Amino acid sequence: MKPISIPFIGFVAYSGTGKTTLLSQLIPLLKNKGLRIAVIKHAHHDFEIDYPKKDSYILRKAGAETILVTSHKRTAIIIEHPEISQEPSLEDALSKIPCKGLDLLLIEGFKHADYPKIELHRKTLNKPYLYPKDKNIIAIASDHSLENSELENKPRWQFDLNQPQQIADFITTEIV
Repeated sequence: MKPISIPFIGFVAYSGTGKTTLLSQLIPLLKNKGLRIAVIKHAHHDFEIDYPKKDSYILRKAGAETILVTSHKRTAIIIEHPEISQEPSLEDALSKIPCKGLDLLLIEGFKHADYPKIELHRKTLNKPYLYPKDKNIIAIASDHSLENSELENKPRWQFDLNQPQQIADFITTEIV
């Protein structure tokens, strides 16, 4: 993977585990430590960020392949991928992130890409762990205690998924 100029860490899990919920809790904790944060989120489905009757929507539907909307408050860029039939790669997404002025990049998803990740796991979902097949998973955050006999060769770091401060502290001491 092409290196970027700021530290980054990803969060991977099966759907419904709470990746977005955790990130929405982590971001304020990390911002309180003075960090400027960007997020890349992978979506497995079509999505809209603009809607009918908005200028950006009208222009995109008219055929514009790239639209940048900017104001004194925010900037958004919409890039259509009409000829791409496969999922975009993490490298593609990283190439579009402006890193200037940022301290940390959080990545949600892209679980098959090679980059450092924290696996989220909820016992009630009855899903297998991802870490045995992914050498890039450096930590696990779960909603249950991980018995020593439960996991072989488990990642060095383990966190309580319901204690986001633990994960924020890890990020500021080990990642940033």
